[in-house]
Amino acid sequence: MTSIKDLLRAEEDGSLSFGDYELDQKTKKTDFEYQGDVYKVKTFKEITKLERNDTFVYESVPGTAVEGFTENETGVTFTVSGNEDAQITLGMEDDMVYRVIIDDNNIGNIKTGLGGKLAFSVKLEKADDVKVEIVRVG
Repeated sequence: MTSIKDLLRAEEDGSLSFGDYELDQKTKKTDFEYQGDVYKVKTFKEITKLERNDTFVYESVPGTAVEGFTENETGVTFTVSGNEDAQITLGMEDDMVYRVIIDDNNIGNIKTGLGGKLAFSVKLEKADDVKVEIVRVG
C-alpha cells in the first residue's frame, strides 16, 4: 500500500482511507464532511491521527496509511501500512472488552478503561499491508 496522497478520502464502499507516513512535515486536512460527520487528519512520518467531530478516533506512532477504515456497532476493520512497526490507539467504548485480530491471527482480548482507548502494536517492517479487525466481545 502506498500513502494516501490526498490525506483523507471516502471510498466507494463507504469506508475511509487516510494518512501519509512518507511526509517529512506534519500536514493536516480539516473540515472533511462525510456521512453527516466532520473529520480531521494530521499525518506525517512520526504520527497519524484521525478525529471525528473533534473526538479521538485513531492514532499511530510512527505515522501510517490506513485504507478501508470502517466502524460499526460491533467494532472496527481496516488495513494499515507503514515504514516500521507501529503502536496504534483507537477510540472505542468505555469499559468494554474487544478481541484484536491482526492478519487473521487472534492476539487476544483487550479491555478499555474509562477513556475508551484501545492500544496495540502491529508489525509492519516485513508486510506491505496488515489487516486489523477489532470486535466487541463484552
